[in-house]
Amino acid sequence: MGRAFEYRKARIMARNSKNSKMFSKLSKEITMCVKASGPDPDNNSRLRTLIASAKSASMPKDTIDRAIKKGSEAGGGDYKEITYEGYGPFGIAIVVETATDNNTRTVANVRSYFTKFGGTLGTTGSLSFLFSRKAVFTVKAKEGVDMEELELELIDFGVDELYYDEEEKTITAYGEYEAYAQMQQYFESNGFEIESAEFVRIPNDTKEVNEEQRATLQKLLDKFDEDDDVTNVFTNIKEEGEE
Repeated sequence: MGRAFEYRKARIMARNSKNSKMFSKLSKEITMCVKASGPDPDNNSRLRTLIASAKSASMPKDTIDRAIKKGSEAGGGDYKEITYEGYGPFGIAIVVETATDNNTRTVANVRSYFTKFGGTLGTTGSLSFLFSRKAVFTVKAKEGVDMEELELELIDFGVDELYYDEEEKTITAYGEYEAYAQMQQYFESNGFEIESAEFVRIPNDTKEVNEEQRATLQKLLDKFDEDDDVTNVFTNIKEEGEE
C-alpha cells in the first residue's frame, strides 16, 4: 500500500472521537463556500460535496442550514483561510490550516503553541516542498465494481491512488489538488454516492520518533486541535506501524 493509505488509516483513527471539531470545520467550509459561490448546491459543485461530507459525518440538518444561511448573509462568516508552517520539537514539520475572522488572534495563538513546545513558526510556503497536496474523495462502492477497470478510467480524471475498504464498502481516491473538479464530475456523472471530499497534505517523507517524543508531539497537536480557528494539522511524523 502507498503512503496515502497509511496516512488515511491514521486520519480515520484520529477522527473517530472528534465529531464536534469536524462539525465546526465543515460549518466554516460550507459558510465560506456559500459566500464565494452561492447557496444553491445545484449551481455550486463544491457546496454539494461539502453537504454530502456533512451528512456522512452525521452533522444535523439544522446545523448545515445555519452554515448555509450564515454564508448568505451580508457580513456573516467573514472567514479567511490562512496556512501556517513551522517546525515542532525534534525537527518535525507541521502545517496548520485555519479559517479565521481575526488573523491577529490566530497567528498569536499558533505561534504560542509552537513556542511552548520548543518549536518555531516559519514563513508561509517554507515547508511546501515537504508535502504533496491532494484531493481525496470517498464514495460508496457499487455492487460488483471492478477496481482495476475503475482505476484505469480514473487515471484520465487525475486519480493516482485508489483504495477499496472491504469492511466499509467504500472507495477512496487520491488525486492531484487541481484534479478536484474532474474527480467530482466523474463520480457524480457515474452515479457514485460521495461520502466525503477534502484536501489533504501528505508528507513526501516521514520522520521517525520514539515513544517519549511522540507523546510530547501529541500534546502540541492537541493544543492545535483545541483551537477553534484551526481546521487541519498535517505533520511528517512517521505513523506507528508504517513501513
